[in-house]
Amino acid sequence: MTSQKLTLTAPELHLISISPIHVSELLRVSLKALPYLDYIHVRDKQLTAKGQLEIIQQMFESGIPLNKIVVNDRLDVALAARAVNVHLAGHSLPVDSARPLASGMRLGRSVHSVEETVQAAVDGADYCLFGHVYDTSSKPGLPGRGLEALTATAKACPVPMIAIGGIRPDQAGEIIRCGAQGIAVMTRLFHAPDPAEEAQAYREAMQTAWLERG
Repeated sequence: MTSQKLTLTAPELHLISISPIHVSELLRVSLKALPYLDYIHVRDKQLTAKGQLEIIQQMFESGIPLNKIVVNDRLDVALAARAVNVHLAGHSLPVDSARPLASGMRLGRSVHSVEETVQAAVDGADYCLFGHVYDTSSKPGLPGRGLEALTATAKACPVPMIAIGGIRPDQAGEIIRCGAQGIAVMTRLFHAPDPAEEAQAYREAMQTAWLERG
């Protein structure tokens, strides 16, 4: 484990695709919100490796930079796409197994506890995605872990921690003040009348809280 907590220079905004992926909708939302997004995750458990690779290629051909695309779960697809970002879920390859193969990639890991977070960092994760913070329709019947758990996990995490789970723009500031270094969103951007305006609201709330935090 590192002796000093790694810190980003600015808070990050991640967009996570909705499953099943409808490419036209993913491209519409991603391109509109692109100026305010740091990363766009391609996540769909039902996709084949070939299907995921084809979507990534379509995103790149549509004008989304490869350095903003995160390949979820599939390290093989990330390597085939020459991606620079890969994210591992709990059912994915272990971080310590993937790290030697993902040389030069930014590697993230989904976590749900302090223990998982610390272990992921020890194993070589560059950041952790913690959730879900609030109740969310994507996790029906499962209560959010709450701000207390978020704060404790962010404090213990030696690498940047991104928060996910039912976070609205008006809650983005308190998420950053709890120690998160970014936010990941799903349905709110896809359901927003104006994805760019919604993404900008997240960005501004995060930035304000980031500056207050110092």
